[in-house]
Amino acid sequence: MADILFQILIYLGAAVIAVPLAARLGLGSVLGYLVAGIAIGPIFGLVGSETKDVQHVAEFGIVMMLFLIGLSLDPRALWDMRHRLLRLGGLQLVLTTGGVMLGAMALGYPAATGLVIGLILALLPLLTVQQQLSQTGGASNTLQQPAPTTPHGQSVENGLGLTILEGLPGWGVTLVTLSIVAAIILAGVYFIRPIFRFIHATGLREMYTALALLIVIGISVLMTIVGLSPALGAFLAGVVLANSEFRHELESDIEPFKGLLLGLFFITVGADMNLSVLQHDPIGILTLAVLVIIAKGFVLYLLCYLFDIHGRDRWLFTLGLAQAGEFGFVLTAFAVQQNILPQTLSDRLILIITLTMLMTPLLFLAFGALSRRLKDKIDIGIEDEINAQGPVIIAGIGRFGQIVNRLVQSSGFETVVLDHDIRKIDLMRSFGIKSFLGDPTRPVTLRAAGLLEAQVLVVALDDAAACIKLVKLAHRARPGLHIIARAYDRAQVFELYNAGADDIVRETFDSSLRAGRYVLENLGLSDYEADTTAKTFYQHDREAMRDLAQLWDPKIPAHANAAYIARAQALEKHLEAALTSSLENSRPTHPQSVKASNTEAAPSKPDPTILKDE
Repeated sequence: MADILFQILIYLGAAVIAVPLAARLGLGSVLGYLVAGIAIGPIFGLVGSETKDVQHVAEFGIVMMLFLIGLSLDPRALWDMRHRLLRLGGLQLVLTTGGVMLGAMALGYPAATGLVIGLILALLPLLTVQQQLSQTGGASNTLQQPAPTTPHGQSVENGLGLTILEGLPGWGVTLVTLSIVAAIILAGVYFIRPIFRFIHATGLREMYTALALLIVIGISVLMTIVGLSPALGAFLAGVVLANSEFRHELESDIEPFKGLLLGLFFITVGADMNLSVLQHDPIGILTLAVLVIIAKGFVLYLLCYLFDIHGRDRWLFTLGLAQAGEFGFVLTAFAVQQNILPQTLSDRLILIITLTMLMTPLLFLAFGALSRRLKDKIDIGIEDEINAQGPVIIAGIGRFGQIVNRLVQSSGFETVVLDHDIRKIDLMRSFGIKSFLGDPTRPVTLRAAGLLEAQVLVVALDDAAACIKLVKLAHRARPGLHIIARAYDRAQVFELYNAGADDIVRETFDSSLRAGRYVLENLGLSDYEADTTAKTFYQHDREAMRDLAQLWDPKIPAHANAAYIARAQALEKHLEAALTSSLENSRPTHPQSVKASNTEAAPSKPDPTILKDE
């Protein structure tokens, strides 16, 4: 018992130390787990041969991850994008596998071994794909992933003595396999949902977790019986249950187990890593890792052209998926267990996969620096010829700019809309709104848009640095131009103030103020009292922002600027006193003189000051 607890202490301690550090450095949690394993294994020797047994248990985290990926996919959406999914995923798999296979054969490996190496290295980073799916709800850039399977027609020894395929002809194996797959689908549709409703009625929270684990483990056992990958069965079950009303309950119950088991698996991979291979041939291993990224990157970039993926998305798609996938560790271990690959080659493949994962964050850093140097020309492409002018120029047509443009145009004034994102421009044009593709931070683009004749410039770009740059450029080129700029926070307000903006609008200020007013109304204040309090807060905040702008220093963080903090604390006390006084004064002597209203009341007419939140 003491030995087991000591091993658990080592694994958890290494993970708690290494993973947060790797995440803070932008290297990702997977590399953190691998580093933790390397530290407790090859470097300090705190764990030994038991890592193999632990790894077999931890591999079940992969199964859970595939189940969660399946849950994130809407079956109808998956069916609608089946052609692109199969073509894009299939081409990636075939082209990458073929290229790596030819490279392996050129190094002297047999064709069969080269094919296995190609399949392992062609895998995409599943955790990256899962993150994309959670953000898009099943985006079309999801690619196929092969799963390790046991050849059909063989006796399947799974540790339980279950060998139902032994001696069956090919058609029998196929029939049993299809029957189990059909049983999984039917159980997900007609059987699991009633069980969830029954457990929900009992009110036993822990039974949700028990049932979620039962589903995943039971499906894994069934798929193992017929020689298919448990991960494939789990993925299929997840897709079947994706539209279930209990989908989010399943996700929340499985997610902690998945995270812990995946982390444990990657720790065991690191602990079992043979670093002597890297010491004997560092240049060779590093070169092979670079070649893998180049080969996969070339295939992915080519697919971007074939499937109409443009601009920054093309580079993010290529760089994000060019590394070898985490599932490669599983397939490598599986190939060694089946005597498909020798242990020496397995050690080299694990090192190559790890190095590609380490290189990916560095590639993103390099891409970010290159994008800034090229002034984001990757996004812009060929700019439009601007053949219209108006009294208002709107730079940036995202959510913020769209509302401003609708209000101004609906009031009968002409606007010139600029944006460097082709997708936003295409969206506006699809609704009949005339807009131009171009970089608003370029002087030639601003002049073509009529900067010297315009009355108002609205800066509504998503990029905070680009907003500052545009305000400085416009203010320097035409000091008399009225500039209205959008800000995300106070720091950007102060920067825009120094850059020359006339009106600065924090995008969440008004919505937050309105929400606060509703809170006051539901706490018992009358509509009039809540409205008066909100107006007082509004006026005080404008004055406070103007006051704090004099003390703000971009070279000093706000929490380290003593003068700024002292003034902010003093202003907060002034605000409390002002609100108390305002609330007392707003209480009417004759209630019937107060006309209640549930409509939104705008702040009183503001002064023409530099800082404005309205």
